[in-house]
Order: sequence, then structure tokens, then C-alpha cells
Amino acid sequence: MRVVATLKNSSTVLPIARQTKPHIILLDGSLKNIKEPSVITTVRKNLPNVKVIGMGFVPSQTEIIEFVEAGASGFILKEATIKEFLGTIRIVAQGGKVIPPSLTDSLFSSVIEHALKKGEGKYISTPSITKREREIMVLIADGLSNKEIADRLNIAWLTVKSHVHNILEKLALHNRLQIAMHSQEEKKN
Repeated sequence: MRVVATLKNSSTVLPIARQTKPHIILLDGSLKNIKEPSVITTVRKNLPNVKVIGMGFVPSQTEIIEFVEAGASGFILKEATIKEFLGTIRIVAQGGKVIPPSLTDSLFSSVIEHALKKGEGKYISTPSITKREREIMVLIADGLSNKEIADRLNIAWLTVKSHVHNILEKLALHNRLQIAMHSQEEKKN
């Protein structure tokens, strides 16, 4: 990796990028005069082979959607370790997309909300939940702990933990209480 330029404001991004021909632009949202989504859109429109990675503090759900829609290939949090920082750059350089794990729940929730607002989709309650995951959801709603669920279903505690994690991911939920509430709503419907 080689740094070819550093800039203090967004007005020079495009001319310097045309001159230096970078593969990746790291865009620090805390700098003056930087409106990340508009800069990303401009770079992607004028230099389609250049990938852009946003950098900053934890963005809002709206900001995450704006980054993705503008064409960003990734986002790095300010508190990222050097290993995470370099890993993100390498993945993006190879054509991948990277969002820090701590932002994925927020991103998925935003994507669902965004699609519903645009009328481009319908919320499907649980299309990919397995039979075992449904059983675990009901037992969570009944107030059982992972160990109690494991004992009741005669499976390992870590297996229950894995199922709970999968349920949270699939349904874009954040905690067991939300799983219990979702399970109760399904019973009503």
C-alpha cells in the first residue's frame, strides 16, 4: 500500500484523484467541507474504477444508507484497530464491500425500513427461520434461559446460543426481548 495524497477539503478530491489515479480513496467525514455522500457520488461518477471508503465515528442509520447509495465500498470506524483498518482496505481493493460488524444490525434495519418507505417490498415475518429456531423462539418467549432451552431440547448450550444468534441476524433484532415479542406477534397472526 502506498499513500499518494492527503487532502484537507473536498473541493480538491476529484482533481487530485485524476492526477494521482488512486485505487482507493479514504474519506474522513470529520474534515471540514466534507459531505461524504456527495463526494462519493462525484468520485464514483467521474472515476468509476476508484473505490471509496468512508471513515468516521458511528454513523446514523440514515448516513449508512446514504453511504451505500452513493457507492461507497466500505466504512471504517475511527476506533478501528490497525489490523481492522488495513483489512478493510485490502478487502475493498479486492472488490469486496465492508461494513464494521457493529453497524450491520443498523444497516439491515435501515434497508428494510428504506424499502418499505419506498414501497419496494413487503415485510415477510420469518421466511428463513428453521423449525428448530421457531422452537427456540417460543421457549425464549416462555422466559427460558439458553441452558434451560438446551436441557429441554436435549442439545448443547452452545448450539442454542448459535440458534439465538442466527435468529437475531435473520430477523434484524437486537436482543432476546425482541425475539420474545416477535414470537408473541407470530402467535397472534
